[in-house]
Amino acid sequence: MGGYTTGMTEITAHSGLFKNTDLHVDDTGGGGRTVVLIHGWPLSGEAFSDNVPALQQAGYRVVTYDRRGFGRSDKGKVKDYTYDTLAEDLHTLLTELDLREVTLVGFSMGGGEVARYATKYGSERLHSVVFASAVPPYMEKTGDNPDGPLSKEMAADMTAQLTEDQDAFYDQFTTDFFTANGEMKVSEAKRQDALALAKQADKKAALACLAAFGTTDFREDLPNVTVPALILHGAADGVVPFEGSGARTHAALAGSELHVIAGAPHGCNVSHVNEWNAAVVEFLAK
Repeated sequence: MGGYTTGMTEITAHSGLFKNTDLHVDDTGGGGRTVVLIHGWPLSGEAFSDNVPALQQAGYRVVTYDRRGFGRSDKGKVKDYTYDTLAEDLHTLLTELDLREVTLVGFSMGGGEVARYATKYGSERLHSVVFASAVPPYMEKTGDNPDGPLSKEMAADMTAQLTEDQDAFYDQFTTDFFTANGEMKVSEAKRQDALALAKQADKKAALACLAAFGTTDFREDLPNVTVPALILHGAADGVVPFEGSGARTHAALAGSELHVIAGAPHGCNVSHVNEWNAAVVEFLAK
């Protein structure tokens, strides 16, 4: 992660089937309020390398971490990837670093950790939250969730492709990640950066987390979000479509703010970095 100063550390999460899971953490330090950035699938905390400097320059302490099974965190021995466990990992991070008055920014899959954290741990340590291109309230299309943007057939196809040939799958996924209205919105170098991060993922972890974010229902979690919230989404997101996710989360959170980036794909924190950073910094100032 270039362009800013950071301290690297590891915390040990005592959650899940394996009680000692080391999570890689990057922490800019500093005396400002803390922003914790929770990355999307199947990337790592390094996916925020274009965002951390702007937040740091605005006076905030910025913490990123790699989800268990991804990036530089523990792989192999880890088997538990439910959102209860992932939220417990986040709680471990906040308590081990003694972080308070925190803004959680959950990107894509990371929005699920934000929602479940609110249910399990409340708002004692929180100042505000951001759901960025995030999967809540419920991705899976079911009989009682007809607006879910992910059909069982689509999920099964993704699982089969990832299982059969992860390199080909990630190559296509990172293309879709940055594509809006049929056009790639980042340079090939930026896509390759994301592809390199995806290839760090443990395959079993990637498959388990695909199932987790695809099938976990956060509709009962969202009312437990009682701090100020920003919903930040790309209008042309083809991976987590706004209408089935961000729009519904905004409707579920009374008083939440909404910022939709025109013409932006799923990875709008990279493709539309200046607008994304400005929207987050403006929200943080409140």
